[in-house]
Amino acid sequence: MSKIIVVYWSGTGNTERMAELIAQGASGRGAAVTRKNVGDTKVSELVEYDVVALGSPSMGVETIEEAEMEPFFGEAASSLKGKKVALFGSYGWGNGEWLRTWADRMRDGGGQLMDDGLAVHETPDGDSAAQCIAWGEKLAAF
Repeated sequence: MSKIIVVYWSGTGNTERMAELIAQGASGRGAAVTRKNVGDTKVSELVEYDVVALGSPSMGVETIEEAEMEPFFGEAASSLKGKKVALFGSYGWGNGEWLRTWADRMRDGGGQLMDDGLAVHETPDGDSAAQCIAWGEKLAAF
């Protein structure tokens, strides 16, 4: 059984809802899942988990959230070297550049990415909610 932590930042609730659905999918496949807001998470906790999933919406000019997630990620990057990592988030505009850039930063830092990440436009519902659950199931098998 995989032990997974899903750490996210959400301003409007869209990325938080993604985190809920992803956790639901992973736990449905037998993974032990902890879901936490980035502001309530210490980088030192990540070592306790087999897989780390990080979620942030696209902000500004297609960047991850800058006040909490960016500093957390910057501090965590060295401890994620060689670790199984997955990235996700929601967006309202743009073309997903923030997620591609984030994935490149993770790969450059030596993280073992599950895939290129999961991006959902606005609120995850219908097909996009199902995608989040399926991605969580995939995360459990990672």
